[in-house]
Amino acid sequence: MDKSTVRILVLDDEPFMLKLLARMLGNLGFSQVTICDSGRAALELLDAPDSWPDLILCDLNMPEMDGVQFVRQLVDRHYGGSLILVSGEDERVLQSVSKLAQAHQITVLGGLNKPVKPESLAELIAQWAPPRQVRPHQATRAYSAEELATAISHGDLVNYYQPKVAVTTGQVVGVETLVRWCHPQDGMVFPDQFIGIAEANGLIDELTRVVLVNAFRQARVWRDAGMALRVAINVSMDNLATLDFADFVTGQAAAAGVAPGEVVLEVTESRLMKDLRSPLETLTRLRLKRFGLSIDDFGTGYSSLAQLRDIPFDELKIDQSFVHGAWADETLRAMYDASLGLANQLGIDIVAEGVEDRHDWNFLRSTRCGFAQGYFIARPMPPAELPSWIEVWQGRVQSLLLAEPSSGERP
Repeated sequence: MDKSTVRILVLDDEPFMLKLLARMLGNLGFSQVTICDSGRAALELLDAPDSWPDLILCDLNMPEMDGVQFVRQLVDRHYGGSLILVSGEDERVLQSVSKLAQAHQITVLGGLNKPVKPESLAELIAQWAPPRQVRPHQATRAYSAEELATAISHGDLVNYYQPKVAVTTGQVVGVETLVRWCHPQDGMVFPDQFIGIAEANGLIDELTRVVLVNAFRQARVWRDAGMALRVAINVSMDNLATLDFADFVTGQAAAAGVAPGEVVLEVTESRLMKDLRSPLETLTRLRLKRFGLSIDDFGTGYSSLAQLRDIPFDELKIDQSFVHGAWADETLRAMYDASLGLANQLGIDIVAEGVEDRHDWNFLRSTRCGFAQGYFIARPMPPAELPSWIEVWQGRVQSLLLAEPSSGERP
């Protein structure tokens, strides 16, 4: 980083704080520092041609225009730089504003509590990098129900698989099945672009059944190759409302030669179900037949304590929003601990989603979490790539298990 070329704007209504932050930045080697004592003055600067700062330090609690309003103005101007939030408010207020900015695609390096410490400022600024030059964003294509129905009938849906590993040993214990649409013109289309269409147009049952059949066949291939993997498949409440769904799952598993104990059905409730009688009947029958049942994305949407009370789940997946970064965030840590403690009290397995880096991995190792998945371990992959990935992972995990957490991490 060439500090002499980085343009920084400091916005705070307190003259002393402006001078203090400017001095700290100067001591860190930054020479292009502009200070503003109001949001209005900062916006005038932003509206001038070729004067956008690369980085903005913004106080939240200001008169006339507070930090939240200023962030909204940045959004309206399509600000492409980075942001550091400064506040005397509590940590959760900082987190809320940070989430707001990130939701609008503004890079937030972090928050600083007043009084600001030079070392904290230096640590955050060290994360700054020039924005990458990317092609103009193209609007996500909207697919029709007819296109999706054709894709299902033509066999254009393919399964990818993301590994799950035991946290204490690193052993690969299973995979989660993630469907993709291999579109003839658009290439690989991800499920967030078509699952909602399937649910809204009565196609989700047909889609899920295709995914299940393909997953069962793949599970048998892996087992015949000596790979004992528990295969998880996502199902929605709409699937479970179909009375013959349990018989279909049982019949297809038997036809593929897959034992129910080798299958986990991850239940995702994307919208509120008014009548739970049919889903409850279906899930109870599947559990009686020894299929595993997992409550997915626990703590978000409609995945809740009421589901744990009413449905015989034997696995709980802690949503990634409560896992990634929990090692350094007290609020996330509290939510993670509550989910973990609940599962342990109920005697059901725990899977932590969203393990994105070494910090997350070491954090899970310091807790009683059973299993984990996430990009730090592996991204979803075609089935043919799994055997070679397992070989690489077995070598990699030895160093992960032997390494002690760094001093920057805390359990």
